[in-house]
Amino acid sequence: MATNAKTRKAARYAVPVAVAGVAAATVAMVPAFANSGGPDLPNVTAQQLIEKVAASDVQQLSGSAKVTTDLGLPTLASGLLGGGGVAGGTANPEDKLAQLANGTHTLRVAADGPDHQKLTFVDGKDEYSIIHNGADVWGYDTKANEVWHEKDPEGAAAGKDHKKTADRLGGASPQQLAQDILKAAGPTTDVSVGETAQVAGRNAYQLVLKPKHSGSTIGSVKIAVDAQNGVPLRVQLLAAEGGKPIVDAGFTKVDFAKPSADTFAFTAPKGAKVTEGAGEAAKGGAGHGKGFKGLDSIPGLDALTGGMGGKGGHGDTKVLGEGWSTIARIDTGAGKGLQDVEKAAGDKNAPKEAKQFLDSLGGKVTGKFGSGRVFKTRVVNALITDDGKVYVGAVTKDALIQAADANK
Repeated sequence: MATNAKTRKAARYAVPVAVAGVAAATVAMVPAFANSGGPDLPNVTAQQLIEKVAASDVQQLSGSAKVTTDLGLPTLASGLLGGGGVAGGTANPEDKLAQLANGTHTLRVAADGPDHQKLTFVDGKDEYSIIHNGADVWGYDTKANEVWHEKDPEGAAAGKDHKKTADRLGGASPQQLAQDILKAAGPTTDVSVGETAQVAGRNAYQLVLKPKHSGSTIGSVKIAVDAQNGVPLRVQLLAAEGGKPIVDAGFTKVDFAKPSADTFAFTAPKGAKVTEGAGEAAKGGAGHGKGFKGLDSIPGLDALTGGMGGKGGHGDTKVLGEGWSTIARIDTGAGKGLQDVEKAAGDKNAPKEAKQFLDSLGGKVTGKFGSGRVFKTRVVNALITDDGKVYVGAVTKDALIQAADANK
């Protein structure tokens, strides 16, 4: 199997690529957290609350936050999404932000318009900060005394697109995130106003979005909206199966005053190791998972992953359904790739990563489509058939099997 960077990247995210997208989405959920008790606020309709969010123009804030994420990922996949040796060492923002896809994290946040943002992880006595200050983006790991730096020429002038920097800082602002969720809701979503709440000491309304039809793994999305200025203060993603939230991200303290200018000032400490960004890792060529060193030798994996970003295979994708029940059908052109992987994993001389990879695919299932394995998380599930097709979406196992039977 070729070991070029593109194929290694495909192997890392083979089952399925979409899971990484869900992780990124959860990272983008800017903090929120509710206190007990609901204040007495004037009644508003869902439409009025949506308009309030859209009209909010708050760009200055500082505070503390807590983010808890439980995607229900298998151990192997959780390790991959939690960081896999991205170039730039421990100070690389991409590696650090990936950790938000799992567990509980405490953060300090600050923002002053599109040119100045700061996010600091305070999980324990050591700190890690990402700072965007004009044309400069910095990452600093205090424990390792390592610094990552990248120039953002597009962000140096007012009015330029700051998407690249925003992505590194964990995605869109709370306002943009809520607007994106509401825009994507569409006709398959019930939108209502829930109970009022106290979020970080501020009165808030709660906007509740629910799928109209069964089959989705998502039970609801709750967005707590500041009753005074319309800023989304909390985003919760709740599973249809119940239990604790998939994502519970919320402010524990927030202040909408302008942060001081020195909040965003940064100079690399004396003796710190400094890595300049915009290298191979930024292009997606580095950072293949540490735990996958032995997978290059597994027969059939090249065929199985080729159509999903590597070499060989067709990678034809068809979208089935709509809204919350959307399923992507990917024909990797892999033929009997999964069977080859299973056979190789059973060989006594197979690398341990082969069995770990196979176990992460989940249990065997059968149907009119034939047979395959279902990769399960609390959000995204994927059915990988023995003939090289992948059905993936935020839907239940039964919904995937039904889709495969109807589109074999």
